[in-house]
Amino acid sequence: MKNTNSEEALFRNSVPIMAWDFHYEYVNELKAVFADLKKVNKISSQFSWDEEDLKIEERIKAEVVVVTDLNLKIVFASNRIKSMTGYTEAEILGKTPRIFQGPTTCQTVLKEIREAIKSQVPFEKIIENYKKNGKPYSCKINGFPIYNLKGEVSHFIAFEQNALSA
Repeated sequence: MKNTNSEEALFRNSVPIMAWDFHYEYVNELKAVFADLKKVNKISSQFSWDEEDLKIEERIKAEVVVVTDLNLKIVFASNRIKSMTGYTEAEILGKTPRIFQGPTTCQTVLKEIREAIKSQVPFEKIIENYKKNGKPYSCKINGFPIYNLKGEVSHFIAFEQNALSA
């Protein structure tokens, strides 16, 4: 009988630790989102983006956000990039999204994306991308040109998520 009581006590004592772990993860996620928003707002202010319709603040909480300059060099990637691709922001800054392409990436979809970028129009595509470890994943991309207050495109932004969970 005594053994059962000590097992129950052990079980009861483990619950707060598990709850603390969840709380800790949640707090870290909030910190990461806040840091991402701070970086995006800095870029936005620097280039006077007209971002009202993009809803960056809402979308950055659930999606990977990647911002490129006009030469398609990555200037920002949200913290979620690591969980989706295995790359950290530091590893991909200054590179193009081509870093995520591989042998089975559809050339037709890539051509459609390039045409949308060239035409400076929004697009939504699903493409086979590759993680840092070489494993493929299906990526749903919502891409948009970002206009400054003068009405000129200054950057492109992509909201990405795993297409299988989208």
